[in-house]
Amino acid sequence: MSRPEGPRGTGVPPSVLRLRDLCAEAAAGILQRPARSLLTAVGTVLGVGSFVAVLGLTATASSQIDNRFSELSATEVTVEDNAGQRDEFVDIAFPADADRRIERLNGVEHAGVYFTVRLPADVMVSASPRSDATGPTSRTTVVAASPGALAAAVPSLVEGRVYDDFAERTAAPVAVLGAGVAGRLGITTLENAPAVFIGGEAFTVVGIVGDVRRKADLLLSVVVPRWTAERVWGTATASEPRMLISTRLGAAHQIADEAALALRPDHPEYFRTIAPPDPGQLRSTVGSDLDQLFLLLAALCLVIGTVGIANTTLVAVLERRQEIGLRRALGARGRHVAAQFLAESGVLGALGGLLGTALGTVTVVGVAVVREWTPIVHPATAAAAPAVGLVTGLLAGLYPAIRASRVEPAESLRQ
Repeated sequence: MSRPEGPRGTGVPPSVLRLRDLCAEAAAGILQRPARSLLTAVGTVLGVGSFVAVLGLTATASSQIDNRFSELSATEVTVEDNAGQRDEFVDIAFPADADRRIERLNGVEHAGVYFTVRLPADVMVSASPRSDATGPTSRTTVVAASPGALAAAVPSLVEGRVYDDFAERTAAPVAVLGAGVAGRLGITTLENAPAVFIGGEAFTVVGIVGDVRRKADLLLSVVVPRWTAERVWGTATASEPRMLISTRLGAAHQIADEAALALRPDHPEYFRTIAPPDPGQLRSTVGSDLDQLFLLLAALCLVIGTVGIANTTLVAVLERRQEIGLRRALGARGRHVAAQFLAESGVLGALGGLLGTALGTVTVVGVAVVREWTPIVHPATAAAAPAVGLVTGLLAGLYPAIRASRVEPAESLRQ
């Protein structure tokens, strides 16, 4: 019994679809409708481009966290009065020599207590002994701050100077104005020794602050010495007393651990310290958030691209039924037809992946140039992105290819 040479023993040699012919047929099918092919690949371009841009921008932004992490924030420690833990008869937990106690710690540059003064409703701030109670000056905030707190805020003076330890010790009636308050009060120069009136008390203006590196709310406040505020209005008017500490680089967390015990060895629980965030942890958090948010967007774009390729390929199968039937009648097998449509969708996906990789890389570089960053695109990301596009195209073309392989030649040629 002789072995048959072809299918079902007909003696006809089986048809073979070579890889070269497959690629040529796929290219011809794509180039016959270039506009449709380009629009079909747009979804994959956007998806892969988003994928590359997300990973590149995340890596670029993460690398900048340490550089952009504010040295100012990294050297700032705040100590709060934990009112819920101290005795009710104690208005302010901070001791009288709080500034000196903290400044003795190794690594501290400046430290001082400050608080907002709760003024009675009928007490106004004005540039004259008499003022309109409905005017904007009546809403001016009065802040009591020790010289150490002012120094820790790093003020930039427009005119004059800040008060010193002598003014603090003697409870002198002096004040420093923020630029915003000085403008509202009409005080533009200190040549005529102006004064501000807080209720019936006159305070000589010794300085006007144009900017501060910390505690920007001081620019909208009248700042007076702590002991002056306690002498005039009493400790009961202190609202949310805090201590501002500026440290040398690297010392902030150590100072935060030691501050409460240094202030009150007998009751460290009276205070709550706020240390600057760790830059490494911050970078990890930012990177994780960016990854989750934008990779979801990239996945959505890829899904849209997959659906677009699948829809276009399926429409092509319906439009090319006669062509498929003719190929089958001339000897093409079902798997050959399926391979042709899979190749077309795979080429569209790979082409979209290449264009998307280029688009994502250009986006990363463009953003980095605008922000003056160093662009970072991992080689593995650039290498994997076209493969992602190829897989997307193959998955999108799988169902249409199966449909095409099941087309009956006789029925398709009769249409």
